Amino acid sequence: MGRNYADHAAEMAADVPAEPLLFLKPNTAVVGPGDPVALPAQSAEVHHEAELAVVIGRLCKDVPVERVSEVVFGYTCANDVTARDLQRSDGQWARAKGFDSFCPLGPWVETELDTTDLAVTCTCGGELRQAGRTKQMIFDVPALVAYVSAAFTLLPGDVILTGTPAGVGPLLAGDEVAVSVEGIGTLTNRVVERD
Repeated sequence: MGRNYADHAAEMAADVPAEPLLFLKPNTAVVGPGDPVALPAQSAEVHHEAELAVVIGRLCKDVPVERVSEVVFGYTCANDVTARDLQRSDGQWARAKGFDSFCPLGPWVETELDTTDLAVTCTCGGELRQAGRTKQMIFDVPALVAYVSAAFTLLPGDVILTGTPAGVGPLLAGDEVAVSVEGIGTLTNRVVERD
């Protein structure tokens, strides 16, 4: 989801969307906890984005808001790594958000979680960069899953990233970036130059 926190939309000098703003990341972008995030040569401005992620548990389509809990397997932490300069220059987000290693997920899936008001934070090199709460989301988890499933058939294991709070910032080779979501844990990755 793009711009699902008003404070992040403001820091990007962008309007708050009237409905959820969707983009896709390829499955080849996914890495796990402890895996490296590789900086591509094509970008000089790669940013972290701390997010709550929703893991789909069963095949579904056109899920009503009131039945979303029936199709969700659980929740995890995500870092929606973004090449900000390419996002601006390309005019759409596939390349900027789709490089290999640009979707760290983990450290595990929490199956019992109330997502209405959870802390979402990001530290880089031990410095707090992002601190928001899921209650600040413009569209909550049930609304997002219903909206996405109205467009796409969702498969078990599909992951919906729910947007990031304000405070996104640069990742540099050598950084250790950590995304934490209250009730889940902390996802930590190191940043490296791509070979």
